[in-house]
Amino acid sequence: MGGRSRIMWRIAYAASAKLLPQSTYSKFSRRMRGFFARRICASVGEDVNIERGATFGSLIVIGDRSGIGVDCELHGEIYIGNDVMMAPECVFYTSNHETGRIDIPMNQQGRTLPKPITIGNDVWIGRRVMIMPGVNVGDGCILAAGTVVTKNLPPYSIAGGVPAKVLGTRIEQ
Repeated sequence: MGGRSRIMWRIAYAASAKLLPQSTYSKFSRRMRGFFARRICASVGEDVNIERGATFGSLIVIGDRSGIGVDCELHGEIYIGNDVMMAPECVFYTSNHETGRIDIPMNQQGRTLPKPITIGNDVWIGRRVMIMPGVNVGDGCILAAGTVVTKNLPPYSIAGGVPAKVLGTRIEQ
């Protein structure tokens, strides 16, 4: 689908489906947001749930049976695996502000080059988690609410904190 067409679908989504009630209250809302996501995103799997207020762009790939939570923001190139649960208000950033120079105000330094984010299969992302540029979250991870993920996480990690630290594993020792 062409860029201009995706932009038109994003505008239509923002003016309508983004504002519909949560999926728990309305199967129609879930179907409508899925309809728009398939026209906006690079790829959307089967039985995907996009919740009310979610913001996402055209470089998103969403696997089967995965969801984007209420009021989540996903910016840039992001790969979400199968069976991913995402709580409300999560934010994924694939680029950041430049801050390296002190002779120029930060708001005039531009942005870093984008780095894609990859979320593995069977991942649970808690409320208000932030995932920063270039991070890979391994299969089976659990991210505690409020976690800020700045580095890659190995498969089946249980992580929490600011910045995220591995607190445990789902693999029996």
